[in-house]
Amino acid sequence: MTSYGPDGPEHWLDSEPDPIVYVDQPEQEQKQRKYDPWNLLGGILGGVLLGTGVTFAILGLTGVLVEPEPPPEPTIPPAPTLTVPPPTAGPPPVADLGSATDVALRAIPSIVAVEVSGFLGEGGGSGVVYGTDGYLLTNHHVVVDADNVVVVFSDGARYDAQVVGTDPLTDIAVLLVDRPDLTPIDIGSSDALAIGEPAVAVGNPLALIGGPSVTSGIVSALDRSLQVESGVTLYGLVQTDAPITRGSSGGALLDGGARLIGITTAIAVSDVGAEGLGFAVPIDLAIGIANDLIESGEVEHALLGISGRNVFAEEAGAQYPVGVTVDEMLADSAYELAGGQINDVLTAMDGSPIVTLDQLLTELRLRRAGDEVIMTVLRADEEVALPVILGRLEP
Repeated sequence: MTSYGPDGPEHWLDSEPDPIVYVDQPEQEQKQRKYDPWNLLGGILGGVLLGTGVTFAILGLTGVLVEPEPPPEPTIPPAPTLTVPPPTAGPPPVADLGSATDVALRAIPSIVAVEVSGFLGEGGGSGVVYGTDGYLLTNHHVVVDADNVVVVFSDGARYDAQVVGTDPLTDIAVLLVDRPDLTPIDIGSSDALAIGEPAVAVGNPLALIGGPSVTSGIVSALDRSLQVESGVTLYGLVQTDAPITRGSSGGALLDGGARLIGITTAIAVSDVGAEGLGFAVPIDLAIGIANDLIESGEVEHALLGISGRNVFAEEAGAQYPVGVTVDEMLADSAYELAGGQINDVLTAMDGSPIVTLDQLLTELRLRRAGDEVIMTVLRADEEVALPVILGRLEP
């Protein structure tokens, strides 16, 4: 054991040394250390986050984390300026056409497609340019109940059209467009038509794209009557074998000089399909109806005011129709007021022979209420010329 005296340590050499004791270690036995796992995990995460923050700070200062500028939006070129192509050469002169090709070249610029839409859906037909004031001829059944009407010319130009008026009794309608450079159709005459002469139909069958279609044939018959789907009977029709189909309604029936002789209106179909029977409203009738619609928007159809039937004369065992007998007269009708009588037989109107009831109705469609006509009448054994001021057929 070492002791300290006044003069320094004294060593006791003859004694046994004491065991060594370290002053920085407690005398009790050191215990084993224990670690809290949550504290350990928290320490690790803190170090990671601290390191991450430092990393982002460094990257931000160096510009590595600066968001790049978005790429420029692609430049869209402006819509091009659209110009109408220059007009093509005008049609050839009418004289000496002679072929369906010549007729087509003359007529096609005057034919339009008619597109309609309304509550019942969409449909269409054809039309014919009538004069230079914007008027077009078509069929009543093409535009009836239409809310919107558009016409497409052979050069592709599209125009909104206004319905000026329609007439269900003759199936004629008039449209109006605002186009100044029209090519009007040349007007012929249906009164001088002969069975067997050439006929060319131009229209837009089946609404096919690409302009009018042209078919050719002959005038097959005249003064036909035909009941159509609406229940109306059309009188005085021109029959042709030039193929006509749906979409051709309102188109043109032309003679060999490209003159308009009818407005195509119907086809006859049997139980085996189309029979090559097409019908057109004669142009003499159509023009009169169109002019009335343009002037007043309506047609004042004529009424004779009788009920009649065909009568026949017999010769050599055969019967021949010779006129219309008067079976009844409406009270105060035009015929009664003119002095007509029951059992009168009507044989002519203004000199035009009447041998059937259909012919009488055809002649009446050409007249208007208020017109005066001379009826040739067989009364007993006497022929009488009876002036009649026609009444009005109420719609």
